[in-house]
Amino acid sequence: MQELTLSPDRFFDPDPAQRQVARQLYAQVASLPILSPHGHVDPRLFADEQASLGTPSDLFIIPDHYVYRMLYSQGIPLESLGVPRLDGGAVEQDHRKIWQVFADNFHLFRGTPTGAWLTHEFYEVFGVRQRLGTETAQSIYDQIAAQLSQPEFRPRALFERFNIQVLCTTDPAASRLEHHQAIRASGWKGDIRPTFRPDALVNLLTPGWKRNIQELSNVSGIAIHSYPQFIRALERQRYFFKQMGAVATDHAAPTPYTTFLSLSEVGTIFQHALQGKVTPDEATRFGGHMLVEMARMSVEDGLVMQLHPGSFRDHNARLYQRHGSDRGADIPTAVEFTNNLRPLLERFGDDTRLTLVLFTLDETTYGRELAPLAGHYPALKLGPPWWFFDSPNGMRRYFDQVIETAGLYNTVGFNDDTRAFLSIPARHDLWRRVSADWLAGLVVRHVLSEDEASEMAFEMAYGLTRRAYHLEDFSAPEQ
Repeated sequence: MQELTLSPDRFFDPDPAQRQVARQLYAQVASLPILSPHGHVDPRLFADEQASLGTPSDLFIIPDHYVYRMLYSQGIPLESLGVPRLDGGAVEQDHRKIWQVFADNFHLFRGTPTGAWLTHEFYEVFGVRQRLGTETAQSIYDQIAAQLSQPEFRPRALFERFNIQVLCTTDPAASRLEHHQAIRASGWKGDIRPTFRPDALVNLLTPGWKRNIQELSNVSGIAIHSYPQFIRALERQRYFFKQMGAVATDHAAPTPYTTFLSLSEVGTIFQHALQGKVTPDEATRFGGHMLVEMARMSVEDGLVMQLHPGSFRDHNARLYQRHGSDRGADIPTAVEFTNNLRPLLERFGDDTRLTLVLFTLDETTYGRELAPLAGHYPALKLGPPWWFFDSPNGMRRYFDQVIETAGLYNTVGFNDDTRAFLSIPARHDLWRRVSADWLAGLVVRHVLSEDEASEMAFEMAYGLTRRAYHLEDFSAPEQ
């Protein structure tokens, strides 16, 4: 059996001079607390102190589209991986068989960020010292399963072991935040915060939109029969989220199109939606208007606004019909920011009370649009390389294309944007290593001094995120 190892120099440049500086910079930030201000971990994991992470297949395969999209690309049906069907059709129930399929094909993840995260989790969290493969599958399953049954591998214990200072979830805007309330009521000191996600309410073509509006009416206590009532209900929910610790909102959109409509026009469109008569063009205009409205609300209540456009959701229609949304078939599309965002920026781009964090899956916009925009407008900040580009090469391209124009301090550091709780330390470690190596390259080329690089490494690992997401109530670690 081949031994599983993690090189202490992974992701560092092979040049000895740069590697030595990278080691020094990384050592300064490796053990800093983790701030996770944007992600999709289920808060139910922490609501019950006895909660379990389930089996190894529950943990690593069945809920993780990063994992099963790669297997699906090789012709392995999702049914064989235990991914539920909408029609209740048969899927594999034997978690050892699911794990065996995963192990048989683990070589597919070589050289990918998913492979790096998984290897880190196996090695650092579970102490696995053999490579996962066909022959080692069941012994590694047994090793991980045995540990998952222990109290120290419950979610709350791991949260503390991982040195996570704050973890933000992503929650529907009409949520009552029951699990967050349960966490608070339990007396546990882990800092789990909600994030306000209004997409299912502002996208008028969302399936079940009228049902979502009724839920918003119920939770806000405002009967919604008009656009002004809709706005008041959203504002009330934002206030509730803030009371529960929220620091941000989260918005997905096909494009960053924004516009500002008259009260008469937006009210008419809203009535059309209530009547089930809204057109696609009206829905587009309403969505663009609501992004401007959300920026206005953020100016008033201080919630950071996060916008991530450019994903063609559920591109594989057959897979969507069989298994539902978010099954690994979301594909990047080209995005234009400069003209689309201008109506919003004309109103709020100069307002320092707004922090609008932009993400993209279209890397061609980094140097052409995003870096120049963030390098000018006080309200704009750039989020880290996201989703498909949360990778060593994606991070390096981001640094090379963004920092020269926008400057480091117009970025927000790192967020992991993950549903996979155990991958959080691995993702932050990778960012810290790649950041240290990139800065080391500037040091050996005499662009930065070592003390400047040291300060920047701290900012990239911790300081930028702390300030951008208004988490200053935490005592900053010593640099």
